[in-house]
Amino acid sequence: MTAWKINRIGKIAAWSAGACALGIASACIAGYVYIRSLDVSTLDQPLPEPTLVLDRYGKTVSQLSASRIEPVSIAQLPKPLVDAVLAVEDQRYFEHTGVDLRAIARALVRDVMRGGYSEGGSTITQQLARHAFLGADKTLMRKLREAAYAIKIDMTYDKIEVLELYLNSIYFGEGSWGIQSAAKVYFGKPAKELTLPEAAMLAALPKAPSRYSPLQNEAQALERRNTVLALMREQDRISAAEYERASAAPSGVVREPRSDNPQGRYPAYVDAVLAEAIERYGFSEEQLLTGGLRITTELDPKIQDAVLDVYRTDSLFPPGKPDQLLQSGAVVLDHRFGAVRAVAGGRGQQVFRGFSRATQLKRQPGSAFKPIAVYGPALEKGYTPESLLYDGPLDIGGYRPQDWDHGSRGQVTMREAVVSSWNVPAVWLLHEIGIDSGLSFAKRLGIPLPKQDRQLGIALGGLSEGVSPLQMAQAYGAFAAGGVLVQAHTIANIKTKDGHLLVKANVQGQAVMKPRTAASITSMLQEAVTRGTGRNAAMNRPAAGKSGTTQLPDTPEFQGLDGNAAKDAWFVGYTAELTAAIWLGYDRTDRNHYLTTSGGHVPAILFREIMLRAAES
Repeated sequence: MTAWKINRIGKIAAWSAGACALGIASACIAGYVYIRSLDVSTLDQPLPEPTLVLDRYGKTVSQLSASRIEPVSIAQLPKPLVDAVLAVEDQRYFEHTGVDLRAIARALVRDVMRGGYSEGGSTITQQLARHAFLGADKTLMRKLREAAYAIKIDMTYDKIEVLELYLNSIYFGEGSWGIQSAAKVYFGKPAKELTLPEAAMLAALPKAPSRYSPLQNEAQALERRNTVLALMREQDRISAAEYERASAAPSGVVREPRSDNPQGRYPAYVDAVLAEAIERYGFSEEQLLTGGLRITTELDPKIQDAVLDVYRTDSLFPPGKPDQLLQSGAVVLDHRFGAVRAVAGGRGQQVFRGFSRATQLKRQPGSAFKPIAVYGPALEKGYTPESLLYDGPLDIGGYRPQDWDHGSRGQVTMREAVVSSWNVPAVWLLHEIGIDSGLSFAKRLGIPLPKQDRQLGIALGGLSEGVSPLQMAQAYGAFAAGGVLVQAHTIANIKTKDGHLLVKANVQGQAVMKPRTAASITSMLQEAVTRGTGRNAAMNRPAAGKSGTTQLPDTPEFQGLDGNAAKDAWFVGYTAELTAAIWLGYDRTDRNHYLTTSGGHVPAILFREIMLRAAES
């Protein structure tokens, strides 16, 4: 290579390096200017204007505000609480400037290895920025804005002030915002009296408040608490002896009814509205609580009151156990518009932002899934209600389903298989049309299933993750609406207090099946109600529906119990105007807590009562 060429290459490299340096410098200057322009002064001066939640007729049903936050200074908090929060959320909190580049690098490596994107690497300051100023979408642009806000917050407030703002505003589950409220909700005491194990329990909650709530799943909450304690021990925030004592301590939670009801008469519905505003439209909790918004919903108070009246009638439910209430969740949907008219998040007293068995619960739907995974897609492929299906001994790759009566009839029509809820014909038919057909049809109805569900068990509702009543109501709503699915929604529109439109629901329906398919499913489900397994749902007007019951897991824990014992019971059905999905079961199923009823009994009766009372209102 000649000296001229070497010199030329050197010049090109120098130019490239210079251009790169100039680009980096320009980006840094632009970032600095942008950060300087951000206004974070509202952190300690939240807007006092409450957000109003309106029903479908424009009447206020709830007023949302952050006024129930009880601020507490860092000086009033026990050191183990602060240490627990720092250990699990941001161990280098006092070393970084709002953004922890080391943590981000570790998170990026994890994301690359997993092939996805997570929220890993977020500091306490970033979480505060996201909570106060940004939405919940997981995009690179939002992440960059979050980092910019975090740096500006770190420039504006000192570390103790930021930590105090965070602890006083973050959501801890079960309707509690702020550490003071959380201490009272879970332990019935002020935050300054929290012990080490109690502090670790609360520090574990912000990551996933519903999942780790000790009021919902004590065993999982204890496991998560002990993870926090282990982190504290690794970081030398507690001694080995303190770790041993705290990790062996009971949860200490108090299970006393709460009298506060900040969300009005319909907590479960309002919860669904807030979740939809955050997850679907990108609003932050801070915007919803202090932004003075006007959220018009699809709630029909007459239908909602009818549902709540049913759920307050204990005689309609089997007796539970002294230590655990038999639970249920329901969604009532106007399938013509995808409008959620009513929600029952559970039995007993409901709390603001508590766990909803209508929208958050995921359980196996049993035979209620047959029209979605088997009969709907089979009709799309040319089968008819009168097509003959096999009903005899079946062994497909070691999978041997049986009918609930342990008998066989040789052949039955599809109609009879639906009406009597025979299992073998459903599995045989799914094998005939192909599992992918069932998965594709379910996805079109708004129920995408993971890869592990690519197996014949989905014909009988054997799903790895399960479904919620909201998902089942939306899916059956497409049958009721002649094959057209409108996405289920609680929010009609969101406006500012001066009437500026921010969000409007898209109620444009999508044809997801042939009208003939929907008509055939409806015909068979009507017979299931009039003369089949759904007879308890029959009323003085046409109704269609399907029951579902899932058996207890085949594990040593449940050996020797009654063969009719069950884990979950469902009924999903519809009239000309409304679709409803109802789940019944225990939050924690074990050898002492299981069902002795089926989907065709109690859930079908609940469906009938809800529909009758809704029609009368």
